[in-house]
Amino acid sequence: MTQTVVVSQLGARMHYAVARILAKEGRLGHFFTDICGTKSWPALLRLLPPALLPRSVQRLVGRVPNGVPPELITDFPLFGVRSAIRRLRIEDAAEEASHAVWAGSRFSTLVATHGFHNAAGLYAYSGDALEQMQAAKRQGLWVAVEQMIAPRAVVENILAEEMRRFPEWAGPVQTNPHAEAFAARERAEWALADRIVCPSEFVRDHVVAEGVPAERCVVVPYGVDATDHSITTVRAPGPLRILTIGEVGLRKGSPYVLQAAERLGAAVRMRMAGPDRLPEPVRRRLSRSIELRGIVPRAAIADEYRWADVFLLPSLCEGSATVVYEALACGLPVITTYSTGSVVRDGVEGLIVPERDPQAIVDAVHYLADNEDVRATMAANARLRAKEYTVEQYGARLLGVLSSLNGSTA
Repeated sequence: MTQTVVVSQLGARMHYAVARILAKEGRLGHFFTDICGTKSWPALLRLLPPALLPRSVQRLVGRVPNGVPPELITDFPLFGVRSAIRRLRIEDAAEEASHAVWAGSRFSTLVATHGFHNAAGLYAYSGDALEQMQAAKRQGLWVAVEQMIAPRAVVENILAEEMRRFPEWAGPVQTNPHAEAFAARERAEWALADRIVCPSEFVRDHVVAEGVPAERCVVVPYGVDATDHSITTVRAPGPLRILTIGEVGLRKGSPYVLQAAERLGAAVRMRMAGPDRLPEPVRRRLSRSIELRGIVPRAAIADEYRWADVFLLPSLCEGSATVVYEALACGLPVITTYSTGSVVRDGVEGLIVPERDPQAIVDAVHYLADNEDVRATMAANARLRAKEYTVEQYGARLLGVLSSLNGSTA
């Protein structure tokens, strides 16, 4: 790839991997984001002792795209603060969707008005990209959009079904008036995109099912930095230790984790690390069978992996959950579903179980608990599999896709 690419990204997902990869190759034309710890007032706040800052502010100023030259970054900190404040006030799925539409449209418009720095192409993220994609196409740029999760219509259908199954978790099914607006943005972005980059076959299948030509959809699995997860896990005496990381809720399959935990009883120890918006009765029921860790700081997450013998994520809808890559790098066999979009192979690095099947989770746990040699082999295979999905290899795969858009080779 010989021409530069503009990247725009809300938040710090995957530690700014795409911008960092392109910057390392000398191919980053410019990077747009909301809040960046190396720019404007967040850079000044970084000079203060962290103890003087609220944790929420620490997270914001800690957004540092390492390896991306500051002169190639434009941030929108006032918008970022306003967006962060609005997020704190979100209480339900409808408000979350409303915020996503507002933030994506506002951010995308800001990027469009700042221009594309003579780049050949634009790389943006679904729901946050429409206005800048329109501007980029008018100026003759190619455009790639990353579909981070299954289409919004799919997500809404899954959540509605789960709300019917578990009304005590999220209340009765309600029509989300803002979900269709977000889905419409996605469809408009797909129509403009030269490539839709999907992190898993699960996502690609659903995008194609929405009518997008299959040849414009490419699968590029993620990767993690193996050096960040080079911990040693040793099977501790006693019950098998099962870890789940991520928001506790319907999309992650958490009700089925609870049902499995209640059936397993004292045969295992289970932990859930992640935020939740659960009603108190549900939280109390969970806490009787599962240790709820809440939000674990990024600096402490390695201790959670170190504690565990097995990683569990029976999600109903993901893109390609990065926590699974991290668990593999830590040498943890993984029990998961096809809908998690993982690179785990059934019977090799872990076990693939059907969605919405707590008994399948129970059976998988018993199998690993009763067959230590199998669990140990899967643990070794997990580390080997993680070596195939590093950030460097993710970058090579992504650069190959973008090179084809430039009509040249990297």
